[in-house]
Amino acid sequence: MNPADHLQPRRHFLWDIGAGFTGLALTSLLEADGFFGSQRPFQQQTPKNSLTPKPPHNPTRAKSVIFLFMFGGPSQVDLFDYKPELQKRDGQTISNEFRRNSKTQAILQASRRTFRQQGQSGLWCSDAFPQIARHMDKLAVVKSLYSDSFAHGSAVLQMNSGRILQGHPSVGAWLSYGLGTLNQNLPAFVVMLDPRGGPTTGAPNWANGYMPAVHQGTVLRTSGEPILNLRPPSEITRQRQRHEIDFINDLNSTHSRARADNSELAARIASYELAFRLQSTAPEALDLSQEDPRTLEAYGVHAPKPDWHPFAQGPAPFGRQCLTARRLVERGVRCIQIYSGGGAAGGQNTWDGHQGIEENLQLHCPEVDQPIAALLSDLEQRGLLNETLVVWGGEFGRMPVSETFNTGGKPGGRDHNPKGFTYWLAGGGVKAGTSYGETDEVGEAAAVNPHHLRDLHATVLQLMGIDHQRLTYFHGGLNQKLTGVTEAQPIRGILA
Repeated sequence: MNPADHLQPRRHFLWDIGAGFTGLALTSLLEADGFFGSQRPFQQQTPKNSLTPKPPHNPTRAKSVIFLFMFGGPSQVDLFDYKPELQKRDGQTISNEFRRNSKTQAILQASRRTFRQQGQSGLWCSDAFPQIARHMDKLAVVKSLYSDSFAHGSAVLQMNSGRILQGHPSVGAWLSYGLGTLNQNLPAFVVMLDPRGGPTTGAPNWANGYMPAVHQGTVLRTSGEPILNLRPPSEITRQRQRHEIDFINDLNSTHSRARADNSELAARIASYELAFRLQSTAPEALDLSQEDPRTLEAYGVHAPKPDWHPFAQGPAPFGRQCLTARRLVERGVRCIQIYSGGGAAGGQNTWDGHQGIEENLQLHCPEVDQPIAALLSDLEQRGLLNETLVVWGGEFGRMPVSETFNTGGKPGGRDHNPKGFTYWLAGGGVKAGTSYGETDEVGEAAAVNPHHLRDLHATVLQLMGIDHQRLTYFHGGLNQKLTGVTEAQPIRGILA
């Protein structure tokens, strides 16, 4: 009789009764004893090629997501959240919570922008976005979001992964894991950064976390070769390269048979294969010269770089990225995230308007206004908007008071505000021309239909056909979810 026959039922018994910290400890002990060699409790079975397309939980229109991330925190009260009371009370003193549980007396600062109601929906948009204003009937604007952190690093992580701590999968990784990719010759999850740099906390914002490494985002560079080291030396033929990759993969496969839990090795094998295919598919997918000159002009691809400010970029970089995103959506890429604003937070290189909100808007709004308007028009004209979800927003919003905390007393800026901020969504399954939720009368905190950002994540998953409760990954003794352990609900008021 095999002694293991007696041990296995006891292991199952221990697992079944394990809970809380006991369950966490048991996970490590039982894994070391081989319990998880053939079975992982509650974990979805992953096919050998984990990027194989998977059916959604529910019928859906959306097949892809384009996430336009305004790093630094765009000011909702200067863009989409019109507050007549703030305009009336300009210069009045209020008690303002400028950091969690820390209050001070602050001066209300009215917006210097002009707001108008747009289209048949009558949604408000300021003159900071004159071209996006023409597309308000396509948008569902959520004005009552809130999150947990006043700090850029943790707030960006929470918006991108659902948690304020590093180590968890990003939204794109969850979509890649849950749905796979529609094109095996291109990455499932692509990230494009601002030429001025990446966001605070960097790569963890598009990481795979504890999932197999194949689900991490692939970063496309904004200048030069989009993907480094993709082209082989001229003396190496494609046939020779194929033989080399096959040989390396054979060695890796032999090595991995005794290390089934090493997802990085499996991802490395997959990355060799993808890189080989990318040599022929990526140049075509990323070649904007194939586009009609009128399309390039619409996106602002050839617009000159402004010289009025050292941080000014103009619409060309973001325009190239938005046009690239449309081309990737056409080719079945599941998730594309584009960052506007980059480098160290606290300066005008991002949407972090401490040092003057007007200067900040004049820098960044023209950089994204034309490209985003062109993207929405282009997707619609090509019949892609119904199956593409476009999401716009940042890690938090801005305060309705004049900033003095980080400026040495210099007025005119706006501080971070996670208590009430705006996101908008367009495309697949969204109720177009909708304004949902409200902040208070001066725009400081979510007041009507408030929703934590976990509800935004549940909404994105819902629009992609995924039940956020059913999309789980077993790690650390728990069925992990993008929305975490706190109850979350999709924002049904913006679902068509």
